Amino acid sequence: MSRRQFALPERVSAAPLDDTGCTVLHVDMDAFYASATLLSHPELVGTPVIIGGGTRGVVLSATYEARRFGVASAMPMSRARRLCPQATVLAPDHELYARISAGVMETFRSVTPVVEPLSLDEAFLDVSGAVRRLGGPASIGQRIRDTVHDEQGITCSVGVAPSKFVAKLASNLAKPDGMVVVPRDEVVPFVQQLPVAALWGVGDRTEEALVRLGLRTVADIAHTPLATLVRGLGEATGHHLHELAWGRDPRPVEREQREKSVGSDQTFEADIDDAAEIRRRLLGLSERTAARMRAAGLTGRTVTLKVRFSDFTTITRSRTLREHTDSGRTLHAAAVGLFDALGLQRARIRLVGVRMTGLVPTREAPIQGVIGEPEHGWRDADRAVDRARARFGSGVVRPASLIERDTSRSQRDTSASVRRRRDLS
Repeated sequence: MSRRQFALPERVSAAPLDDTGCTVLHVDMDAFYASATLLSHPELVGTPVIIGGGTRGVVLSATYEARRFGVASAMPMSRARRLCPQATVLAPDHELYARISAGVMETFRSVTPVVEPLSLDEAFLDVSGAVRRLGGPASIGQRIRDTVHDEQGITCSVGVAPSKFVAKLASNLAKPDGMVVVPRDEVVPFVQQLPVAALWGVGDRTEEALVRLGLRTVADIAHTPLATLVRGLGEATGHHLHELAWGRDPRPVEREQREKSVGSDQTFEADIDDAAEIRRRLLGLSERTAARMRAAGLTGRTVTLKVRFSDFTTITRSRTLREHTDSGRTLHAAAVGLFDALGLQRARIRLVGVRMTGLVPTREAPIQGVIGEPEHGWRDADRAVDRARARFGSGVVRPASLIERDTSRSQRDTSASVRRRRDLS
């Protein structure tokens, strides 16, 4: 479902209602990336802040104060700056996000083993098995909200309902920092009060098609003959929207599935044609990817390099390693090998990325020690760096080749009391 916001229907109160049978929760962090980043910038709380970087990048997240000016996720940074020129721009901290996400998911799993993550910052929970132990679904939702705030320092919104579809609608309406319970007997009137754009799967194009049919609310869809919907929208979409319009969603919450990949990429402020500088950027991306893997308790075998040229042509190259790894040093060596094999001569490059696939939990693929490596080698060093970053911030320990450039950049940027971070590296 789109992250568009809708006004809370009059029939449903944000106060806890009868939650009997409402065993599906949708929990969504509020402006997750922005909220997490502001943990290190408390002086900016309550002000417009955009998480992103560069003039060519896109918005990763924005505080609600910036969203009031029209700033939205995935919007080009150039447009976001025009809409809200007074906003402070901060660089993303993916290691921090992975660490907080792991803590949030652990909170979910402490309530119920039936957790279906949708992304780093949201998940469905089936709490039917936890009701006897922890109380009603609304009480469990409040417990989760309190725990996430106390342990992670961020807020989340919770939808409590009999089905996944309605729970997700409810959490969207609860934002920010709220909880909406949709009693089983109120599902149909709750859903049918909403605009058609609220339905799961209705994007801009489908919304336009519905409006052409004269359908502007979910109630309009519900009372339109199914044959008319199928004729106007197609077999699958017509049936899908008809079912949702009557609040029917039989899908169960599915236990979490393993992530298929972990990666990082970077769009440059200006095209780069220096191979040595590309290798340096690949080091930062490799270290970031490896740290995210370690935070998630994962190792992988296949390294993929992505290169996008100035004309937007994009190529990828992959290499499968002999052993699973979560080492930034190993990822970097593989990524550089793939880059050098391309034989690029002064090619103008717009973006590079590093991604690891073939992921398994670390406990399922123990990483073998390297012959000749000291007893306390690179893996111990990586974990020591992780601990330092967790305590003092992600920028406290970095490879030496990244520090010199970043130091000169920070010296240029310190003229303002609250400076805007203009580079993702």
